[in-house]
Amino acid sequence: MRYFGNNIKLLVNNLVVSYTDHGSEQSPVIIFIHGFPLNKTMWDNQVNALKEDYRVISYDIRGHGESDIGTDDFSIELFVTDLLHLMEELKIEKASLCGLSMGGYIALLAIEKYPERFDALVLCDTNCIADPPQVKQKRLDTIQQIKSFGVERYVNNSIENLFAPQSFSGNIPAISDVKEMILNTTELSLSKTLLALSQRKETCSKLSEITLPVHFVVGEEDKITPPKAAEVMQQKIKNSTMHIISHAGHLSNLESPDEFNEQLKTFFAAVYNKPEDMHSPGSTSVFSQIRQRLNMLLTFSSI
Repeated sequence: MRYFGNNIKLLVNNLVVSYTDHGSEQSPVIIFIHGFPLNKTMWDNQVNALKEDYRVISYDIRGHGESDIGTDDFSIELFVTDLLHLMEELKIEKASLCGLSMGGYIALLAIEKYPERFDALVLCDTNCIADPPQVKQKRLDTIQQIKSFGVERYVNNSIENLFAPQSFSGNIPAISDVKEMILNTTELSLSKTLLALSQRKETCSKLSEITLPVHFVVGEEDKITPPKAAEVMQQKIKNSTMHIISHAGHLSNLESPDEFNEQLKTFFAAVYNKPEDMHSPGSTSVFSQIRQRLNMLLTFSSI
């Protein structure tokens, strides 16, 4: 029996995981993977925008939101295992993934390890590189600062890097929501996730092997994973597409939800509304359809 709605609890990989599930069971499945140190509610706007046409699922990564923390050491590999177990429990054979920041790390590794389980991929404000030494040390220093001074100081120190400057005057509710998400994350989970991020392996060397449709979305003013990082990745994935959102920072889906949602709708429409004879001689490839739809969207948005 399928349960649908918000904050559903399910035992996944010996862990209680909280997830949201909306849309028809017969529709294509899109799974949203949140960034650090946030939770599934960061995708609420996207879930609402897509649930009429797709089955949309967002879930809390272990230790975040309302999912249990468990006893294992965190790693991107463990997060991928959790994702695949969630799909098994929900009897989802194939899905598309949309991951932001840490969610992108998880999505990329999942695609690398289990390409047959996925239809398409949207990578948002993320990267494929492993932490260089200076970034790794900064994460380790942050762990010590959280232990010494608590989560509130961490929130105040990190929030400026997450948003574009315009958001601090024009999008106060999103900033308030993000602060609350971080404050509701335990010190232990923050520390275990920071350590996992610092130890993650690169996925850049595998990008050229990705053959499914991929679309990049990145905030123009993202300080953490800037557009240049997305451009480097996009060039390595044949026929992938990319869109830069103006006046948005690292949390582009929260800062410019309407523009972000239009990108998702256009991309997934091309992925799933393809003709049956798409691969026959003379037919239009799904990648060409995506480019055409995205170019059309950009044309109309500039009028």
